[in-house]
Amino acid sequence: MPLSAFSRLPLACYALVVDDHPLVARGMAEFLRIHPRLDDARHAHETSEALRIIASHGSPVLALVDFWLSEGAATSFIDNLFAMPPSTRMLIVSADHHPAIVLKARSSGAHGFIHKRESPETFHAAVNAVLDGAAWFESEATASLSGTALGAATPREIYLAPADLGLTPRQGQILALVLEGLPNKPIANTLHLSEHTVKEHLTAILQKLGVSNRVELISRLRGVRISGS
Repeated sequence: MPLSAFSRLPLACYALVVDDHPLVARGMAEFLRIHPRLDDARHAHETSEALRIIASHGSPVLALVDFWLSEGAATSFIDNLFAMPPSTRMLIVSADHHPAIVLKARSSGAHGFIHKRESPETFHAAVNAVLDGAAWFESEATASLSGTALGAATPREIYLAPADLGLTPRQGQILALVLEGLPNKPIANTLHLSEHTVKEHLTAILQKLGVSNRVELISRLRGVRISGS
């Protein structure tokens, strides 16, 4: 059998790391390569390279994907991966600790999220949990309880659909205008609603997002844009 044929053989139980920082991608792959539950680990720096690896070796049992790649957010790649056989478990990694990114990772169908600043022990625990079929969103829980990341700025805009936040389309429209700094009356005029209706929707939005007032709402969703509004 020619040597080139071996490179196209399927791998029984491998992990795939997708990160546009070569040192990070290689480091995570090396860490996973010695994991007792994995036979191998491959890494890619862009989604097209990752898809070529999958085409050659089959779907990985575990995919670790950086949320922010040089080509933009990895959401379309995540969608492509989930269109493949459902055996792949997905763990999103990111240097951003903004709650909206964790929320987007969860709503995309990912099985876990881990911050790049976590310890190797936590990383190992997250991998084990996801491989076991559990979810791992420890960073999300920490952010929600401590409040340390709720007002953290993020260098890039994050686009979320109203459904990502558990909101109706109308509530998404109102939230988008709130995040632009509009008071209730201008929002009502823009959407051709009564001010009372806007207040009712805003109360529901605050309850669904677990905040107590408008200021906290804007602080939590700093850097977020509502799509489809």
